[in-house]
Amino acid sequence: MLSRALESIKFRNNKKHDENQYIALIDDIIKHGDMVDGRNGKTLSVFGSSMHFSLENGELPLLTTKKVAWKTCLKELLWFISGSTNNDLLNEQNVKIWNGNSSREFLDSRGLVNNRVNDLGPVYGHQWRFFNADYTTCDDTYNGKGVDQLDYIIKQLKDPKERYSRRLLMSAWNPGQLNEMALPPCHVLVQFNVLPGDKLSCSLYQRSGDVGLGVPFNIASYSFLTHLIAIHCGLKAHEFCYHLGNCHIYDDHIDQLKIQRNKEPYKFPKLLIKQKRDDINNYIVDDFEINDYKSHEPIKMNMRN
Repeated sequence: MLSRALESIKFRNNKKHDENQYIALIDDIIKHGDMVDGRNGKTLSVFGSSMHFSLENGELPLLTTKKVAWKTCLKELLWFISGSTNNDLLNEQNVKIWNGNSSREFLDSRGLVNNRVNDLGPVYGHQWRFFNADYTTCDDTYNGKGVDQLDYIIKQLKDPKERYSRRLLMSAWNPGQLNEMALPPCHVLVQFNVLPGDKLSCSLYQRSGDVGLGVPFNIASYSFLTHLIAIHCGLKAHEFCYHLGNCHIYDDHIDQLKIQRNKEPYKFPKLLIKQKRDDINNYIVDDFEINDYKSHEPIKMNMRN
């Protein structure tokens, strides 16, 4: 159950909506954040925030106070699940969100002079599926190497005797390989938990959250993941619990977010996963159907590398 304090921030103008937690975070940062001159620009920042989103009855927390490019988010998630770190595969699907971190200039700035363009190093997918396997290039195969954290979680969740384990964690943070990554992971640790009634929840800890651009994607991505794993393992999606460390707004996003926070949220859409596939690697974008997604207009913000 949520604490009274956490439950209260779901209310705004006497109306309850899970998206109000996100609006409250924007308000908190704008009112109380400290201006910090960081690695890639100036940010207003606070430290420590939590949000809880219901996933009951197919609900999907796609923010509605601006339009979220959910297909882009889903394509990236399926790419993570595949274990790939090859940005070419995203570009082929017209997904450009990793381009700034996979250019020749950026890779060289990270000391990754031997990585070809679009080779991101052992980022999320590699750690999810081949944790700590020695990394060579994004074009090599790693089957049978390292630890397949996602496969372990799925096997445990499918076992009625093991699904209540408190050890169902998946880490993208690997200190031994951070210097090989184009970008160290922001969303670093996820835990799954099953309650009586086969209710599956997911808790994410994220060390760094770009509130304007990244956080809406992260909410959607891990909600998609929870729904997918629930269907795949014969469970029911229940809740996504989101815990952030450094929460920040870039200085050139402040005005846009001041506009967004004054929008009234619409009802969240419903997600239908149209079929259960035998292998978690075999799901495709067309397996996911979003119904009744109504949002305000998109809000343009510059992306930082």
